[in-house]
Amino acid sequence: QVQLVESGGGLVQAGGSLRLSCAASGRTVGPYTMSWFRQAPGKEREFVAGIIYSRIFSKYAESVKGRFTISRDNAKSTVYLQMNSLKPEDTAGYYCAYSPRPVTEVSITTTSVYSYWGQGTQVTVAS
Repeated sequence: QVQLVESGGGLVQAGGSLRLSCAASGRTVGPYTMSWFRQAPGKEREFVAGIIYSRIFSKYAESVKGRFTISRDNAKSTVYLQMNSLKPEDTAGYYCAYSPRPVTEVSITTTSVYSYWGQGTQVTVAS
């Protein structure tokens, strides 16, 4: 079992920044992938950014490219999401996800490859 705990959400004005963290604990063995998804009320959960264990590959949703940066510290089993130039449309619950299986450039964006999820942290961007 793997437990994921997110932190760092909050209320921010448009144009501001937030940094989310997700710490993994438990059986974090192997080259696992960690990603961020988000879900707004009435909408489906959508991929935001993901990074593989070696950190040589990461992927971003088009809507956040150039504004968000994903990074990870494997020694701490923690993944981060630095969010800059936030927009009201970024308002959502943000969820950390963990996949123990190999991923591809396509599958990294799909919820089905992830075995564990965090409880979510709310990000609200005021206009």
